[in-house]
Amino acid sequence: MTAQLVPVDAFDLVIFGGTGDLALRKLLPALFHRFVDGQIVPDSRVIGIAREGLAENDYRTQVRAAIQRAVPSSEYVVADLDTFMQQVSYRSLDATRETGWQEFAASLTANSEKVRVFYLATSPDIFASVCGRLREHGLTTGNVRVVIEKPIGRDLKSAAAINDAVGRAFEERQTYRIDHYLGKETVQNLTALRFGNVLFEPLWRAEHIDHVQITVAETIGVESRGAYYDTAGALRDMVQNHLLQLLCMVAMEPPASLDADSIRDEKLKVLHSLHPIDESNAAQLTVRGQYRAGASDQGAVPGYLEEIGKPNSRNDTFVAIKAEVRNWRWAGVPFYLRTGKRLPNRVSEIVITFKAIPHSIFGNSAGPIAPNKLVLRLQPDEGVKLWLMIKYPGPGGLRLRHVPLDMSFAETFGVRNPDAYERLLMDVVRGNPMLFMRRDEVEAAWKWIDPILAAWEASAEAPKPYTSGTWGPSAAVALIERDGRTWHEDAP
Repeated sequence: MTAQLVPVDAFDLVIFGGTGDLALRKLLPALFHRFVDGQIVPDSRVIGIAREGLAENDYRTQVRAAIQRAVPSSEYVVADLDTFMQQVSYRSLDATRETGWQEFAASLTANSEKVRVFYLATSPDIFASVCGRLREHGLTTGNVRVVIEKPIGRDLKSAAAINDAVGRAFEERQTYRIDHYLGKETVQNLTALRFGNVLFEPLWRAEHIDHVQITVAETIGVESRGAYYDTAGALRDMVQNHLLQLLCMVAMEPPASLDADSIRDEKLKVLHSLHPIDESNAAQLTVRGQYRAGASDQGAVPGYLEEIGKPNSRNDTFVAIKAEVRNWRWAGVPFYLRTGKRLPNRVSEIVITFKAIPHSIFGNSAGPIAPNKLVLRLQPDEGVKLWLMIKYPGPGGLRLRHVPLDMSFAETFGVRNPDAYERLLMDVVRGNPMLFMRRDEVEAAWKWIDPILAAWEASAEAPKPYTSGTWGPSAAVALIERDGRTWHEDAP
């Protein structure tokens, strides 16, 4: 049975940073997919905003080329693209100058009954300027939302300053802090698996779960993001948002309902329950690394220092952390977090490893008995695997094998897995904030991350080197193996 796609109300979506990588590579192709599937009605408009003095036709040419790169030609007909492009327009605006803002405001208020979405796909440095201009020109009232991308600050103080600046223009109910990992199909299915099946929830606790692993691995280096990345690093860029949000989705208590604040209240409790990591224990519970020259699926690649042209950078491109949620459900269960660049495989997954059976009735001839695992893969092939012990077929005695019940969403449902931005953009238009972060979540995450950053800054130790194409520094292996466990590495 195919899910019914319900069109959203007509809207104006204004993308600040409309000529940038995020807009062209992710946002506009996502909107086109939703248009092809009939969710975007003809009266909707998509308006790209940037400083460049582009003619509208030149911008449409850029957008068309970006969509053709991102969307296989088999998924649409040319007439669809032609029609969609008629809904796309461009306006040159500078957030630091008044020129053009009055005319821009007039073009939007002429359609004031529509939903209006302002997507800030820009550097956080200009969030305050853009929001201030929108407020000054009366564009922050009515059926209006604002979407802000990470990074929301680089520490608790700067995150609070950004939230204050946005909050002066928009109410909290209008503010959508996006983390695209929360829009992935597998993350949504984690909620369905836990709370829609009696099988898992009774076992979802310290009495039955040995440990949890969360891995987000990339094969690429910093590419064109070197200037930004060297001021951020893997801890700020990935752990503070993506990995901590995934941890919260695994560890949260059952919410009272699927109401947005019910879910976000439970995630906030998890963040408040995280055992602090600071100068007293960071050396034992964290590993930071930096890739060196090596090999990838693209052949020989340079090291991080060569890529950014800074021979003395102490920035982290790999992080591993042993975290603990100190509450009744999870006390004593380690959560191992791992993320990095230039790793062997591009994979994002959550692995819940259950405890071993208390006693084996099988003899040595049956073979070793491995613990059950529930593996939720977010990318590249979204799906769920439940690893079980079964008897190997045949008459040669009772021999056990550890095998997965494997469900690929694409194969099971026979449909294309929509990109996370497709779901999240439509949720913004609908006014559904369930998959977006609330201000207190963002600041609670920074409150946990800041002492780790301070501990690393105070340490004289540089990031541990690792060869590109490997799974990070050997210290990351030691982090988990000294507890008698190993990293799950089920190749894609």
